[in-house]
Amino acid sequence: MSRVGNAPVPLPSGVEFKQADGQMQVKGPKGQLARPIPGGIVIDVADGTATLKRPDDSKTARAMHGLVRALLANMVKGVTDGFKRVLEIQGVGYRAEASGKKLNLTLGFSHPVVMEIPDGIKVSVENNTLVTVEGIDKEKVGQFAADVRAFRPPEPYKGKGIRYQGEHVRRKVGKAGAA
Repeated sequence: MSRVGNAPVPLPSGVEFKQADGQMQVKGPKGQLARPIPGGIVIDVADGTATLKRPDDSKTARAMHGLVRALLANMVKGVTDGFKRVLEIQGVGYRAEASGKKLNLTLGFSHPVVMEIPDGIKVSVENNTLVTVEGIDKEKVGQFAADVRAFRPPEPYKGKGIRYQGEHVRRKVGKAGAA
């Protein structure tokens, strides 16, 4: 029995939910999202809540039940509040700059790293070291933040690199000097 799939998804006021052609569409104050509904999952909307039902108790149906419920909840949260990931850049000479639809990173390489910002994502930079990635699609926000971090993940000796805000990096002692 899927505990996640059985939980109802509250639909706040100002959020519209539609099912059409095997897709669930959520429209809210921040925008609109659409995603296909896999595996015969049925979504019923009544009294401002959406409940999901699966066709049978097969393993794939149970897995899809929880997955679709989590995706729907994330879509509802995205169109009402949005999602945000903050990255910290640490290291001498490491910095970021957002200009237009490009993010320019200087990370100690012999060349600057230029990333194209995808549609639906807003990137802002504070103090050249704090990169904020915002958007309504949780998957896009998380993937873009992970792609930025992957260029220079934090290293364990000096802690230099790009990390998520609040991420703890375990430090290593390093080489013992000649005594």
